[in-house]
Amino acid sequence: MTKTVNHWIGGKTVEGTSGKYGPVTDPATGAVTTQVALASTEEVDAAVAAAKAAYATWGTSSLAQRTTVLFRYRALLDAHRDDIAALITAEHGKVHSDALGEVARGLEIVELACGITTQLKGELSTQVSNRVDVSSIRQSLGVVAGITPFNFPAMVPMWMFPLAIACGNTFVLKPSEKDPSAAVLLAELAAEAGLPDGVLNVLHGDKVAVDGLLNHPDVAAVSFVGSTPIARYIHATASANGKRVQALGGAKNHMLVLPDADLDAAADAAVSAAYGSAGERCMAISAVVAVGAIGDELVAKIRERAEKITIGPGNDPASEMGPLITAAHRDKVASYVTGAAAQGAEVVLDGTGHTVEGFEDGHWIGLSLLDKVSTDSDAYKDEIFGPVLCVLRVETYDDGVALMNASPFGNGTAIFTRDGGAARRFQLEVEAGMVGVNVPIPVPVGYHSFGGWKDSLFGDHHIYGNDGVHFYTRGKVVTTRWPDPADAPAGVDLGFPRNH
Repeated sequence: MTKTVNHWIGGKTVEGTSGKYGPVTDPATGAVTTQVALASTEEVDAAVAAAKAAYATWGTSSLAQRTTVLFRYRALLDAHRDDIAALITAEHGKVHSDALGEVARGLEIVELACGITTQLKGELSTQVSNRVDVSSIRQSLGVVAGITPFNFPAMVPMWMFPLAIACGNTFVLKPSEKDPSAAVLLAELAAEAGLPDGVLNVLHGDKVAVDGLLNHPDVAAVSFVGSTPIARYIHATASANGKRVQALGGAKNHMLVLPDADLDAAADAAVSAAYGSAGERCMAISAVVAVGAIGDELVAKIRERAEKITIGPGNDPASEMGPLITAAHRDKVASYVTGAAAQGAEVVLDGTGHTVEGFEDGHWIGLSLLDKVSTDSDAYKDEIFGPVLCVLRVETYDDGVALMNASPFGNGTAIFTRDGGAARRFQLEVEAGMVGVNVPIPVPVGYHSFGGWKDSLFGDHHIYGNDGVHFYTRGKVVTTRWPDPADAPAGVDLGFPRNH
């Protein structure tokens, strides 16, 4: 009998009632191992109602109460790292070490949430006028929702809900229906840590669930990570309904390699950043821009390293790269490689025919490397979200920056150089939200915020860090005047000398 993943609402497992289920496959075998309940509008209403009821007390709970729960939660997550990672591998396909890394990056935000007491401190100005003080405070929003992608089924939810609930909100999480089990385990561990029923709810579903949250009058804010077209839709729909929105979209991240760069280090970085997690991450390097005469040597070094990567099931310790999430996605990624030569690219490595012995029905694809790619080709213009690396050639630094800034995306970018002046110019001139200097994947640590520019972000706030705290709270300014006790009317004696 196929296992069923159900909702988590009001602190307990709630079986789906819509009658609709989605398949969850093991990407390494292609077999359907699980079905996930897909919520109806009524089930969306139930999840939001549970969160709203919990907010009545959680929203006024003390900071000490919230952080006590979060410290216990952090300890439980740490103890269950391998369990969470195993679920990620089973449903997403990434190798176990990659999955453990995902959990570790999620834990950074839990740790940030544990220190929320300092993040929520307000401001005070005294004596702005005679006996008048002004203070600024931040308060929670109410019920907030998170809609998260398949590629990081534990990390991205942990980028959202720990900070949201630390700020006093309650949360409805709608994870990807492709790999839903990790989200449920996160919620179960939160309950074990003492999080009150209804503060964190997990609602599985498809567009019905998403639209239900975007249109629900009791949802105050929506966080989203996913593709640019959906991010644009989320932002437009939720904003039209008066909600606060942070919607992180897609990317086409570039790595500029200057002639003075350490080419071995640059090639190492390009391989790990392009092919790690099978390229299924919004911070993957998918375009290397080689400046000057170094292109041939750099491509040769990347190819040499890429050919040594071991591809196999994520639970095999020998595997360095796993399969893609679905067969349909594998076929779409392959189409960019098979069509590249006709659009002028030189196919240095073609991974489209790769299979793994004993796992022939898995969603496998090998590493592909395309050289001399043009900016008007599909492989360059689209976010492929797979292990395909494009190399573009330019003559100068200025040509490279102009090429990168012409992209509609502006998520992350990197430069490889030994020259500090060039790196400084680059970090100021490049139009992207996150910049790496000799760092290929510049994902900020938890106490700095994550987010891009242009078509990579819709909304005003980046995710986690200070921006995350501001997103999940709203400011209030209080102006106060108190009379001096010495001016109290006759009959009231506080022991102060009379002024009159």
